[in-house]
Amino acid sequence: MGRTLQNTMINLGLQNACDEAVYQLGLDMEELEEIEEDAGLGNGGLGRLAACFLDSMATLGLAAYGYGIRYEYGIFNQKIRDGWQVEEADDWLRHGNPWEKARPEYMLPVHFYGRVEHSASGAKWIDTQVVLALPYDTPVPGYMNNTVNTMRLWSARAPNDFNLRDFNVGDYIQAVLDRNLAENISRVLYPNDNFFEGKELRLKQEYFVVAATLQDIIRRFKASKFGSTDSVRTVFDSFPDQVAIQLNDTHPAMAIPELMRIFVDIEKLPWDKAWDITKRTFAYTNHTVLPEALERWPVDLVEKLLPRHLQIIYEINQRHLDHIASLFPNDVDRLRRMSLIEEGDTKRINMAHLCIVGSHAVNGVAKIHSEIVKTQVFEDFAELEPEKFQNKTNGITPRRWLLLCNPGLAELIAEKIGEDYVRDLSQLTKLHKFVDDDLFIREVAKVKQVRGVGKGSTERGWCSLGADGVPALAQENKVKFALYLEKEYKVKINPSSMFDVHVKRIHEYKRQLMNCLHIITMYNRIRRDPAKLFVPRTVIIGGKAAPGYHMAKMIIKLINAVAQVVNNDPVVGSKLKVIFLENYRVSLAEKVIPATDLSEQISTAGTEASGTGNMKFMLNGALTIGTMDGANVEMAEEAGEENLFIFGMRVEDVTELDRKGYNAQLYYDRLPELKQAVDQIKSGFFSPNDPNLFNDVVNMLFHHDRFKVFADYEAYVKCQEKVSELYLNSKAWTKMVIRNIAAAGKFSSDRTIKEYARDIWHVEPSDLKIPPPNEPRDAGQDKTPNGTAA
Repeated sequence: MGRTLQNTMINLGLQNACDEAVYQLGLDMEELEEIEEDAGLGNGGLGRLAACFLDSMATLGLAAYGYGIRYEYGIFNQKIRDGWQVEEADDWLRHGNPWEKARPEYMLPVHFYGRVEHSASGAKWIDTQVVLALPYDTPVPGYMNNTVNTMRLWSARAPNDFNLRDFNVGDYIQAVLDRNLAENISRVLYPNDNFFEGKELRLKQEYFVVAATLQDIIRRFKASKFGSTDSVRTVFDSFPDQVAIQLNDTHPAMAIPELMRIFVDIEKLPWDKAWDITKRTFAYTNHTVLPEALERWPVDLVEKLLPRHLQIIYEINQRHLDHIASLFPNDVDRLRRMSLIEEGDTKRINMAHLCIVGSHAVNGVAKIHSEIVKTQVFEDFAELEPEKFQNKTNGITPRRWLLLCNPGLAELIAEKIGEDYVRDLSQLTKLHKFVDDDLFIREVAKVKQVRGVGKGSTERGWCSLGADGVPALAQENKVKFALYLEKEYKVKINPSSMFDVHVKRIHEYKRQLMNCLHIITMYNRIRRDPAKLFVPRTVIIGGKAAPGYHMAKMIIKLINAVAQVVNNDPVVGSKLKVIFLENYRVSLAEKVIPATDLSEQISTAGTEASGTGNMKFMLNGALTIGTMDGANVEMAEEAGEENLFIFGMRVEDVTELDRKGYNAQLYYDRLPELKQAVDQIKSGFFSPNDPNLFNDVVNMLFHHDRFKVFADYEAYVKCQEKVSELYLNSKAWTKMVIRNIAAAGKFSSDRTIKEYARDIWHVEPSDLKIPPPNEPRDAGQDKTPNGTAA
């Protein structure tokens, strides 16, 4: 979620008033904002997307709740020591959290372990261990509409009698200490992005959030005026009309068997009716196609932890397979492919299959990704129910990712096209008519800028000549960020150099290694011909590696080792600087994105489901160098491919290369600059104290590179030359920037959420502005609009 203070002030329209009031007290609002801890309660893009969605749902007036876990320790703090990533616990709650309110009155029991008893009256899950779920509510304000939604996060608490009854031998102390076991459930976030780790505690977390949330939803449904008029409110026919539950990836997949358990075992609904209601309630968003990211829980673990749920999953699977067998008799292979249970050394439950079978809608998060989901990953399911599969291209909230982080640009846009674009980002297309307006071009260039630059000097003593010999504008957002980098990293940065930025989780598929090879190539070129004109660059790479991901941690070390050599080479001087940003997080993204000239989105085609960083950079006036992958494809569609730096293999080229067999050696032998860079890594040029340090990286690149770095290297380097060439012509560069900003409207999360609401949840957004609390409400306006989503 990042920080809350500034976002709340902006959405309530209070920022100027608060700034002024704090200033009157002799304090600095920016200093105050910097004190707030980031709430890092998710992993990479998936967690941040959920945060943008909450902002949009409140802004669109949808009655929606965001549910999750109140982790005591969020995503770890990353320290870089001697070039290595070191993890520290993210103790974000140590000074308390002023935004949350504990709601003990809504505390709920969650059951684990135990056994199932079958009798004439149905199944009973008994002898369970109970953990209490205590909700904490955080307000989610909409933008200037006096609407506030709720994010409800569950914290695990041991019940008072937890384990005490087991200690008749009188070990009271141990019994009290064991309460920790229950409360560990909400202790810490698993820091894996795009990787499945089948740990018992993780499964407990997944079931914990699901079980508490469903009880909460059903309580609200039963108490609701939209519920049945039945005196005990146990008629669930209208449940799917009142409640829509979106499964954000497979992590909450246990919600499907849990809702079935509630309907069948507790509410005593017949199976078929319960299943119909369940399917109409759930929808599933798939966020990745990487096989190692798809959750497959071992059957014996589920049986131990959630015995009744395993029985329900088996029943769902049996009925599902009977249906497939009736449509495709004797097609045993199809049954195997489509089963929820994977046979093998260890029997596993395929959670994505469970989500597809138990939902009425399945969507990918960018056009190209949704196609891959339909034609490759879940081909059999899409063939069976093509109408179930949809696309919902991701988006970002323009409130945080423009107004909050780049007020200069936001204001400049408002001066040209009015302020309504903040609520309707598609209005940015109106900027197209200013692409040739010299004054506007200068103003846009100036936003990233310093105050006007005279010939030969700037406020900070930097000046670079443009192609025409006129001093180029150094840049406000850039100067601010350069000062930050200097303070934090003790490296002097030239603010008029190109800020070339690659920030995201560190993962082989995102190909930070290819960027690294390009840095080495630039370094070698400068060394070869120091007198040649070279467009100065500051390459900024940042991101966290999952603590158990050896290769990702080696990549961080390599980037830092290369930076060490490059930044201290007098021949290179200020032409090339390399910075690895420590502890990349939302509040740091808000600083670096507005200062960026070039955004790196260079995943292997077909691996990045969507990406949302790419959208943030586009909206903030950076140009994209990228592959035709994820949402890059649609960005190129919106802005025109000629306004992005697109390079490299397309999905079909990757498929073809896989068919032929990828041979890294061929590229190494054919490309002298690639060979030189790889040889330097291999020989210990960047690790003189330990020449073999990067053997694993080199070995991977030659023999196990699923993401084909060498295959795209040549195209990438050539494309980077085009980038440098354009950067010399600051007017042409800025015109391309304006075309990108003007085309960024599609990538608002408001548009994404409107599509979810219309096509999946069947609710209408409302642009009603609720009157503020100090104004009496008109009695006629007090009716709640129909079709309210949970």
